[in-house]
Amino acid sequence: MTGLAYSSLVRTHGWSGAKPASDEEAVARILAAAGKVIEERGADFSISDVARTVGVTRQTVYRYFPSTEALLVAAAVHAVDGFLERLTAHMAGITDPAEAVTEAVATALEWLPREKYIGLIMVPGRSTHVQSVTSDIALRFGRDMVGRLDVDWAAAGFDDADLDQLSEHLLRIIQSFVVDPGRPPRHGEQLRTYLRRWVGNALPLR
Repeated sequence: MTGLAYSSLVRTHGWSGAKPASDEEAVARILAAAGKVIEERGADFSISDVARTVGVTRQTVYRYFPSTEALLVAAAVHAVDGFLERLTAHMAGITDPAEAVTEAVATALEWLPREKYIGLIMVPGRSTHVQSVTSDIALRFGRDMVGRLDVDWAAAGFDDADLDQLSEHLLRIIQSFVVDPGRPPRHGEQLRTYLRRWVGNALPLR
């Protein structure tokens, strides 16, 4: 289909023939389309790819997201929230700080390969679109992950500054395993034994 024909089709049948009822619905559909495109092509996608998937013009997407970077960030935050909800459910009832940290990191590492664009934003340089924002998204991921654990951090002697540093430390560990899983990679209980000894049991509890 030529660009002219596509533009004509979008003007006539925008949003694949089903116009959203609100801006919130429009944003949700654009994010869903972005997620689909990222799953197929990776993070180096274009606004045109998303517009074509959702059935609108590029200008319509730009109404809600001023750049590809902004759209990727929004899609990543959306994906992070869903990932952390599932992780929180998996971690429910684990109250020991060392065991909670061990299981959280191990589970995140096991699940990340199936979470294509969360993996892409976890390590700087994986996408040309997220060079300047990767650390912000990743640090939010780490802080939210720690904050949702069933651990009484205050009783364990951790204040907000401690939790920020713990989150950064865990994030760096996750990133290092994403970049180099090891030779051979550790899995299952072997991974947990390693993390429990060198990460979980190393927590400076008071």
